[in-house]
Amino acid sequence: MKNKLLEIWKNNLPAINAWLSLPNSFTAEAFGKMGWDSITIDMQHGQTDYQSSIPMLQSLSTSNSVPMVRVSWSEPGRIMRMLDLGVMGIIAPMINNKNDCEKFVSYCYYPPIGQRSFGPMRAQLMHGSDYFNTANSNILSFAMIETEEAVKNLDEILAVPNLTGVYVGPADMSSSYGLQPKFDVKEDPIFSNIKLIAKKAKEHGKIAGIHNGTTAYAKEMISLGYKLVTISSDFKAMTTFAQNVVNDMKKITKKDTSSDSY
Repeated sequence: MKNKLLEIWKNNLPAINAWLSLPNSFTAEAFGKMGWDSITIDMQHGQTDYQSSIPMLQSLSTSNSVPMVRVSWSEPGRIMRMLDLGVMGIIAPMINNKNDCEKFVSYCYYPPIGQRSFGPMRAQLMHGSDYFNTANSNILSFAMIETEEAVKNLDEILAVPNLTGVYVGPADMSSSYGLQPKFDVKEDPIFSNIKLIAKKAKEHGKIAGIHNGTTAYAKEMISLGYKLVTISSDFKAMTTFAQNVVNDMKKITKKDTSSDSY
């Protein structure tokens, strides 16, 4: 078992992460062939559940992308079941303080550093019979920073041992401060928080990740020090492209219709 993302970060390079919201193995297979460094299945706001994630992970096993999951909540049963399926990274939402983070991290790792229960059926199939001895050094744990409370407790969250890093949820962070939820935020205090999180993560030797709406914003985040950048999602990419096609064709149709003479 060897996590490719760790090698990328060891060379001080950013990892480009895809986001799958649709519970579809063919979509997962297609994304797996694109060259993403990692691919995250979203079980919080996406449509995927445990059962539908299995064929998706099977499809991703033919790719070189590191499989990760954003769980619906930081709860031991959900986290351990996904790790037992062979995912190599967990992103947990709404980690607001040190206690939240310590519990989350403990669910991701085997003793003596955590309390993960042993029973990695598919994980052992995918990663080998030595899985127990290699898992702790290869599993990634990302605590989502997406509330005003989490920002206030940032230093103590980042100080939690064995935490891989933090992952910014710009939409929830915006709503936490009474603003409209959105990506690619440039308004303060959110943008100041985003810059602070990158700076603090580096000071603590952690990886900073963030969800982005566009490649331009993602590149700016990389320049700030973010090492895990997600751009859009399968659902957003599909619907945006399709809507642009419809809008473009309707403009042409209206123009052509208005010029017809009878």
